[in-house]
Amino acid sequence: MIILIFLAVKASHLFSLPKSLPFEKYFSPEATPWEWVINIAKALENFDFTKTPQRRNIPQGLIIEGNAYIDPTVKLPPYGYIQGPAYIGANTELRPGIYIRGNVIVGENCVLGNSCEYKNCLLMDNVQTPHFNYVGDSVLGSGSHLAAGVILANLRLDQQFIAVDTGTEKIQTNLRKLGSMIGEKAEIGCNSVLQPGTILSKGVLIGSCVALGGFVDEKKRVFAAAPIIKN
Repeated sequence: MIILIFLAVKASHLFSLPKSLPFEKYFSPEATPWEWVINIAKALENFDFTKTPQRRNIPQGLIIEGNAYIDPTVKLPPYGYIQGPAYIGANTELRPGIYIRGNVIVGENCVLGNSCEYKNCLLMDNVQTPHFNYVGDSVLGSGSHLAAGVILANLRLDQQFIAVDTGTEKIQTNLRKLGSMIGEKAEIGCNSVLQPGTILSKGVLIGSCVALGGFVDEKKRVFAAAPIIKN
């Protein structure tokens, strides 16, 4: 008798933590992608913010509260709000009206856009979220891009626990809030909405105005309204 055992998708199937981020021990490639979401707060809780470089050129309209590591090369906006704990890596650009709500880790050479909101999320290197995005309880792999108006929903309408589809099985996460786990170099088109617990593999391309949930395999393209996988 042959018994097939399907293992949960690993974080390494979607992304790898860049060397620019000093949090390696909290984000194992063998863990599930949603475990990375859980560990964001723990990584920042144990980060030594006393080594944060002092900046003298903080715009008057930018409010920073709590612990925030902001690399001196980060381009700051004239106004916005950053609530720590937060870590923002080198050569990243923060645009006007940004709202960071705590437990946010951002790598190098990223764009966090105008009127965008970020909460309990990990953005790796070269991530682009330039215009009117919501990114909550999510992980975005290096080189991924959210076009204007993309929303990563993180809470079911009935507020029940979120299950994820891994392509081979459904797993209950026991999390009430979980956004999307987006693979490296994935592209999501304007005004699309990813439902809670969505997993996009590396190189996936999602068209504009698509409501999508569940699992999308590597390098697949979705240009029409896709079925939402029920939790």
